[in-house]
Amino acid sequence: MQHFKTIEDYCKAIQIAPPKQPYFDIRSFEENMPTVVANMEPFKHEFFAIAIKVEGSGKAISGHHTNFPDGATVFFNSPFQIISWDILPDWEGYYLIFSKEFITQSKHLQQLLMEFPFLKIDRSIPFEVKSKEVSKLLSVYEAIYEENRTLKEDSLAIIEAQVLVLLNFVKRFFNAQTNKEEALEEFRKADIHLLSRFQTAIETSFYNSDTFSKKTHSPSYYAELLAVHPNHLNAIVKQITGHTAKAHINKHILRLAKSRLLQTDMSVKEIAYSLHFEAPNNFSSFFKKNTNQTPNSFRKTQHL
Repeated sequence: MQHFKTIEDYCKAIQIAPPKQPYFDIRSFEENMPTVVANMEPFKHEFFAIAIKVEGSGKAISGHHTNFPDGATVFFNSPFQIISWDILPDWEGYYLIFSKEFITQSKHLQQLLMEFPFLKIDRSIPFEVKSKEVSKLLSVYEAIYEENRTLKEDSLAIIEAQVLVLLNFVKRFFNAQTNKEEALEEFRKADIHLLSRFQTAIETSFYNSDTFSKKTHSPSYYAELLAVHPNHLNAIVKQITGHTAKAHINKHILRLAKSRLLQTDMSVKEIAYSLHFEAPNNFSSFFKKNTNQTPNSFRKTQHL
């Protein structure tokens, strides 16, 4: 696997012009497209990179991230991270790249990884940016690009300050994105926990066959038990399983009914009351609706 220790070596390997500075470089993807290697085998380099891809076809792999968002995307490279790509020459956007020496000589970036943890190899997650965020980031990239293009005596100090501005904008957008994803993940965990509690409640509600309660057939009963609105319970259960809360209750009742018909000598009447039906006829109608057989015919058929 190729390993590039200098930005100049990296530029040479991907077949673009050499950098204007040894420890820092910024490019537009458009200027690279005519000559850049379209299919780059996995490699490593020793630099930090921050890119915004506004358009572009093909696949770029940064660490273990193989699927970038569909829209405008900010993505990162960290030192020693494995990178590869197979792209078409239609990429638009910018990237900047800098080495540890750039950080060392900077007055503003000494605490880089502490202040901007998205540059760490385990946090460098590509994320999508909205159109108004794209224009804001592009304006900063363009300012840095222009300063780097016409280097002057004080350009390094200006570029450092502009990079700091860029990092803070990226931090704002990155945190908004990851906080949203973490919140969604917490919601997912809460939803799965609610489903699990609902399934447990159904099972335990039929443990005591001697205590009749037709409420155990109703989703509202379990919603009250779980301290949630019935509509919310039904929505979560259906979202995760594809079936309504009522369907889960009926499925459990049917499973218990079949088990008792096959494995016990209980009469249909006794089974009906043990499953909290108001009358045996109600149970028979429920069973036939769900199996196309009466309880007695099911028992006889299975015992043949």
